[in-house]
Amino acid sequence: MRFISYAQNNEDVLLWRALGDLKNGFYIDVGANDPVEHSVTKAFYDAGWRGINIEPLPAHIAAFDAQRPGDRNLAIAAGSQNGELTLYDVPAVRGWASPEASVAELHRAEGHEVAELTVPVRTLTSVCEEYVEGEIHFLKIDVEGFEGEVLRGMDFARWRPWVLVIEATVPGSRETNHASWEQLVTDERYHYAWFDGLNRYYVAEEHAELLDSFGIQPNVFDDFIPQHLDSAWRQIDALQEDVGKLDAMLGTVQAHAADVERRATEMERSAAAMAAHSADLERRATEMERSAAEMEQSALAHRAMYEESARQAEMLAQEGERLRQEKQAIEAQLHQSAAWGKEMEQRLLAVFASTSWRITAPMRFVMRRGPDSMANIARRKAKGAARRGLRWVTSREWLRRAVLPLVMRSPRLQDAVSRTLAAAKQATADSAAPAGNVPHLLRELPQSAREALGQLRHAYAPHKE
Repeated sequence: MRFISYAQNNEDVLLWRALGDLKNGFYIDVGANDPVEHSVTKAFYDAGWRGINIEPLPAHIAAFDAQRPGDRNLAIAAGSQNGELTLYDVPAVRGWASPEASVAELHRAEGHEVAELTVPVRTLTSVCEEYVEGEIHFLKIDVEGFEGEVLRGMDFARWRPWVLVIEATVPGSRETNHASWEQLVTDERYHYAWFDGLNRYYVAEEHAELLDSFGIQPNVFDDFIPQHLDSAWRQIDALQEDVGKLDAMLGTVQAHAADVERRATEMERSAAAMAAHSADLERRATEMERSAAEMEQSALAHRAMYEESARQAEMLAQEGERLRQEKQAIEAQLHQSAAWGKEMEQRLLAVFASTSWRITAPMRFVMRRGPDSMANIARRKAKGAARRGLRWVTSREWLRRAVLPLVMRSPRLQDAVSRTLAAAKQATADSAAPAGNVPHLLRELPQSAREALGQLRHAYAPHKE
């Protein structure tokens, strides 16, 4: 796996070359400054190492508390003795805070604003006594010209870091300043290993095998990339991933747009179909309105017809009532005629049985002889009466309408009437002589009764004169 370097001068690459095979190593970083930017310990922390970060500025140590919860993060300055000191900070440039007044004057001379604050100071020995339990694999010191004081506060006889990394130039320049403190290291059996232009590397005598790791500067064979390049590549990858996502989103949007366009086309077709259907419905509504008007007119016509039919039915009912009354009157007259005929028949029977009828028989016999006999006269009168009766019956509309329904109800009565009418027509055709003065209602009398009545009238006529 490619090593990612976070340190400003690849210090972590050289340390990883020498100590990278160790698992769960331990470090002390004096002047830690930032948990990521220009950090010598960030790569080791990511690899599972843990350690102590010493940073006097409270704002800076808060970032360590947030990002390095596995480390011991101390908001103190390291010095030759415990107590307090004045720290000179340059707010515009991170990492330029220094306890050295001379360094602060250089920053002021260059036009930088310098802020002074008092911070607690502890020796590395006291820190190690409180927090260190095993080996210290490397100690890094970067305190902007205060390195000698930090080294004086460390008991190298008790605590033996395997490698020391100490800033060895005047802050902000290439001028070295290690002569003022290097003897404090070499006198404690540490051997010089490498100068990278900013820091000097020392290896403990008991780990002299590590000296070979510091013979040359970091190079391609260390298989590393700077953190900024890795970050840039990660950003490029993220951007490419975002571009891929955007392409996918664009494809989705285009597909959605195509779907929307298809739906819009379908909606247009549906709208056209709905418009056609609406026009058809409107046409049907117009036809229904016209049909309704026609039905209303038809209903009015049927109502008028119904009212006319009702009126005609009422007239027919009135006419039927009138005919019923006429029928009743005719039936009453017929009954009266029948009663009169029966009475006349009784009277004739009485006459036929009387002595005078028997005495006058020879005279009637004489009178019946010849064309002018009483019998011929009576027959002529009967034929005339039949002719006149037939004309009278056929000339009376009300009588026909009253009598014919009664006749049509009985086949026998129809046959009798047919024979009577045929005989009457024959009699009318045989003789045109006028009939007697017998009323037309006497047709119900028997023939013998009518003949006898005619003879009586003829016989009594001279006496009436």
